Amino acid sequence: MFDNLTNRLSGVIKTLRGEARLTENNIQEALREVRMALLEADVALPVVKEFIARVKEKAVGEEVIGSLTPGQALVGVVHRELIALMGGERAEISFSTVPPAVILMAGLQGAGKTTSSGKLAKWLMEEKKKKVLLVSCDTYRPAAIHQLELLARQTGAEFFPVEAGQRPDEIAASALTFARRHFHDVMIVDTAGRLAIDEAMMAEIRELETLLNPIETLFVVDAMQGQDAVNTAKAFAEALPLTGVILTKLDGDARGGAALSVLQVTGKPIKFAGVAEKLTGLEQFHPDRMASRILGMGDVLGLLDEARRGVDHHEAEKLAKKMKSGKGFDLNDFKMQFQQMRNMGGMDAVMDKLPAQLSHAAQNVKIDDKVMGRTEGIINAMTPQERAKPEVLKASRKRRIAAGAGVTVQEVNRLLAQFEQAQKMMKMMSKGGMTKMLRGLKGMLPGMR
Repeated sequence: MFDNLTNRLSGVIKTLRGEARLTENNIQEALREVRMALLEADVALPVVKEFIARVKEKAVGEEVIGSLTPGQALVGVVHRELIALMGGERAEISFSTVPPAVILMAGLQGAGKTTSSGKLAKWLMEEKKKKVLLVSCDTYRPAAIHQLELLARQTGAEFFPVEAGQRPDEIAASALTFARRHFHDVMIVDTAGRLAIDEAMMAEIRELETLLNPIETLFVVDAMQGQDAVNTAKAFAEALPLTGVILTKLDGDARGGAALSVLQVTGKPIKFAGVAEKLTGLEQFHPDRMASRILGMGDVLGLLDEARRGVDHHEAEKLAKKMKSGKGFDLNDFKMQFQQMRNMGGMDAVMDKLPAQLSHAAQNVKIDDKVMGRTEGIINAMTPQERAKPEVLKASRKRRIAAGAGVTVQEVNRLLAQFEQAQKMMKMMSKGGMTKMLRGLKGMLPGMR
């Protein structure tokens, strides 16, 4: 999402090369580039003006210490101000109330309220160990009730059944009584959206807010909407006592301005960000990590969080031992590698969190998900012995495997060649060298080119 902004800000460093310190003269041109980069990223104009003024005030006279260059010193100032622009510190969900803690979801139709409700339920259950009840008060879109019920089933949360003809306020009141009787820690209430803001919509959600007295009222906004998202958030903030924002579709190709504008415009912090379509694709929003990603510094802590959630640690330990010895890496391990990569959001998600220098080392790496799926099918068509000892795969076995997987013998041969490259990569990784490893990724996993 922030690729263009990152590239523009990286160019700022080069404009200050050779200077001894930051002065009003030498940062003028650099700040003009920063201003243009932010405007192109669809950041609100008042936010840009205030941000540039703060950076200029802090940057003029900033000493260049030790090995720092003026460009690096300016990036340090911009980094600190970006963190402040997005809230400074991580905003936590509040549970300081008598259970159940009610979370009311608000937003326009299509912003991702229902999906975000399911993702939030999963996050609360896994990260906070809460007993969650999902409730749908969207009586205008019958599919929304069914969708939330399916999400509850997938996440393991409990779903409050809705009877035909019930009004939203009746559903909310009954659900609240049910949650109290069954000792739920959290009750997430999905509300109706509209294609645009109207008084009937606002009146209904204000009535629900008064009835439920939620500890959190979260506004769900689509980052792909750009400035429209910010304007909508402002309208909701004026109508409801919002406590925070969930910014969805941050994994899309929007320019990212909403993430940098919404706090300043609404005064409410971004608490969560939707980073993938899967149910685990909801992350707590960390202003410091996001600022680092925007400036090309990567988000290693975020990558570690993804690894903690998505990687089978028992399998990872077994693989680490094989890497250390340089022996025993077989096709089962090969298959497990890209399965775990997929659990972490895929190679694109991993590269997005790496520092720019490392991600650029693998910028030509492309992954075709269909090819990866076919490769998994080929390995599944093998016997346990063949997976453990690929050297036994001769012509007749390859023909049988190709027929079983519905591919050609050439594709089986291509997989085995990639596997041999992966074996070499494992040995390289055991000797250290992340950049070397990334350069070798091109042939390591199926579907890369």
